[in-house]
Amino acid sequence: MGRKISIADLREIHEKHKAWLRTIGAEGRCADLSEAKLSGVKLSQVNLSKANLSGVDLSSANLWGMILKSSNLKGANLRGTYLLHGANLTGADMSEADLTKANLSKAELGEVKLIKAKLYKARLSEANLSGANLSDADLSKTKLNKTKLSKANLQNACLRGTDLKGAADLTIEQLSGVNTLYKSKLDAELMEQVKEKYPHLLEKPK
Repeated sequence: MGRKISIADLREIHEKHKAWLRTIGAEGRCADLSEAKLSGVKLSQVNLSKANLSGVDLSSANLWGMILKSSNLKGANLRGTYLLHGANLTGADMSEADLTKANLSKAELGEVKLIKAKLYKARLSEANLSGANLSDADLSKTKLNKTKLSKANLQNACLRGTDLKGAADLTIEQLSGVNTLYKSKLDAELMEQVKEKYPHLLEKPK
């Protein structure tokens, strides 16, 4: 069901969290927004690093420039959420989160956990996903063009109709473990390597 939190309560939680971060836990309190219903909320440029947001409903929320470094977003509902313009989620755990049609263009997502996450039609153009764990994630029709993918784990990820044009530091080794590349867009050199070594990945999944 989720618990409803008023804007006034949210401001108070944020102020206590700011103090908690500033004093390294000596004052204030770490924000706990787990299972909270915050659909459509605007939280521009708010710092909730290390907060507990597991199972939170932030669908269609505007999180412009939000800082969520090392936060717990496991199982969160982020459908249609905007996390643009410098949003920083470095090291966050977003395993099993629903990011369907979310916009994370140019976001910092280094070392983030997106294990079994749903990223159908999500926009991650020019985002930094270096070292991210995307194993078993659904990246169908996801825009990953010009995204930094250095050392990203794509094991068993579904890349069906995914746009990977201009993806930086993406290697054939990373692609070798994906579930499918059917109808995906790749740079010419990588596409040739896939055709030569792993042509089955380009076939329609059964």
